[in-house]
Amino acid sequence: MFRQFPEKQGLYDPRFEKDSCGVGFVCNAKGERSNLIVKQGIEVLSRLSHRGAVGADPKTGDGAGILIQMPHEFFKKVTKGSNINLPQPGLYGTGLIFLPQDDKERKFCKSFFEEIVKEQEQVVLGWRKVPIDDSLFSSQIRE
Repeated sequence: MFRQFPEKQGLYDPRFEKDSCGVGFVCNAKGERSNLIVKQGIEVLSRLSHRGAVGADPKTGDGAGILIQMPHEFFKKVTKGSNINLPQPGLYGTGLIFLPQDDKERKFCKSFFEEIVKEQEQVVLGWRKVPIDDSLFSSQIRE
């Protein structure tokens, strides 16, 4: 078992070391895409209940998940017929932004976000409302 940390250097400071209970890592070292890697990542995630991944809501957990490569074909499919024109893979990014339900507040937040993106000399390609199924939430989440 590793018991001694490196000395403080650059941005590293051993004072900030702590256990990483509940962290799993699966990858293809050559960067090759594989459904097997995704299946293995889900298997790792399913074995993390000891870290509290069931959280306060035993039906939906704490938001623990897996990080995968950008699924370009999926984004092409869900943006088809919209005003979002995707560039080639690797030339764009995506994000999840939880916006207010109030129309005025949502418009303000979108506008503010787009201003910041423009300041960074980037372009917002569009917005997509992600479909949800809240029937799986427990009553404590819906309240």
